[in-house]
Amino acid sequence: MTRQSNNSPLVSVAIASLWRTLRKDLFDTYHPERHYMRGPGPKWHAKHPSRAQAPEMGGLADASV
Repeated sequence: MTRQSNNSPLVSVAIASLWRTLRKDLFDTYHPERHYMRGPGPKWHAKHPSRAQAPEMGGLADASV
């Protein structure tokens, strides 16, 4: 008589795990980094009017020492 191996449940578990991982990696549409705030919004800008920008000094530091 031939003896059946107990490896078949382990193989099916490994295949199922591989499938879940591939499905998650390939088809996951959740990207929280797209929803993070990237700076002040319009309400903040309305409350804090922008100041006049200082003229560009060409990379030179302030020489008023």
